Amino acid sequence: MAIRKEEPLTGHIKGIAQVDRRTKQLMRNIEPGMIAVIHHMDMDELAAEGLIRARVRLVVNAGPVMSGTVPVRGPLLLLDQGIPIVQIEPMWLPFIPDRSEIQLTEAGIVIENYVLPCERFTQEQWFLYYHKALSSIQEQLSIFMDNTLAFAALEKERILKPLRCNAMKTKLEGRPVLIVIRGDHYISDLKALHGYVNKQQPVLIGVDGGADALLEQGFMPDLIIGDMDSVSDAALLCGAELVVQAYSDGTAPGMRRLLAMGLQAITLPACGTSEDMALLLAYDHDCESIIAIGTHNHMFDFMKKGRLGMGSSMLVRIKVGSKLTDAKGFHSLFPDEKEQLWKRLLRRLSGWLK
Repeated sequence: MAIRKEEPLTGHIKGIAQVDRRTKQLMRNIEPGMIAVIHHMDMDELAAEGLIRARVRLVVNAGPVMSGTVPVRGPLLLLDQGIPIVQIEPMWLPFIPDRSEIQLTEAGIVIENYVLPCERFTQEQWFLYYHKALSSIQEQLSIFMDNTLAFAALEKERILKPLRCNAMKTKLEGRPVLIVIRGDHYISDLKALHGYVNKQQPVLIGVDGGADALLEQGFMPDLIIGDMDSVSDAALLCGAELVVQAYSDGTAPGMRRLLAMGLQAITLPACGTSEDMALLLAYDHDCESIIAIGTHNHMFDFMKKGRLGMGSSMLVRIKVGSKLTDAKGFHSLFPDEKEQLWKRLLRRLSGWLK
């Protein structure tokens, strides 16, 4: 993998547009050869890998692809796989109906009687924005820490209160628990823990789309926890017990999808992220131990998700840490060729900047 000069687009790219502001929602319905139309600044590797697996022909992003504040590799992954990225102004997004035919030409994006102006995003631009983000780490850390402490002060009492779900049938008491979250390298880390799962037979909890990873690896989730926005229909129908995160007032937007599918689920009010909820539920139900995969545990993890701090997650770590083994990055103990190439590339880029 190497930064290379972008070649001009030859010919026109034509296809059916799959439109959704949220990339993970778009991934439910997109088909090979389609054009992904999204509104996703600072795309992480997870989203990019999903688009690559879906074999999209082109990515149209409403707004800037990168902000220069988060060092994301997602756009470079797409470009390295030969998937072009173009940017349009956000105001043009409503002009692209879902499942309409669009065409990328030298003049712009042609749709029906409109030609929408667009700008190509290149590998050179990725490099400049990536380096800009790395150069502002100290400033970003200061702001993020202030926000984290402010949020933590507001959430402290709710985190301290035990989170229990008496209606839940799955028994966690005294058992090891494996929690799978859709985070960086979560699939690779899960593959590396096959032996542990087969030997210890832990309770398997999928946080939203983490349930799909368990099924793909041949494991049946016992629980699926979250707001149900990134988990597939197939996972929801696999027979796992479903626990939907609700707001403090009891409303649970994720229930609408399940009710439409004819599924029953438990709603459980909990603060913080779905990941926080899963960790607290296991801990407060007196599990023996927790191994977590795909966790979000540093500033850039949260900034990729548009979060300005990690107050609840910091407090949850303080509370459950005695039982928690964070297996994020476990696969890197045995790096594959692709990861080694990434590291060499970034070292060369750093040397070039000096």
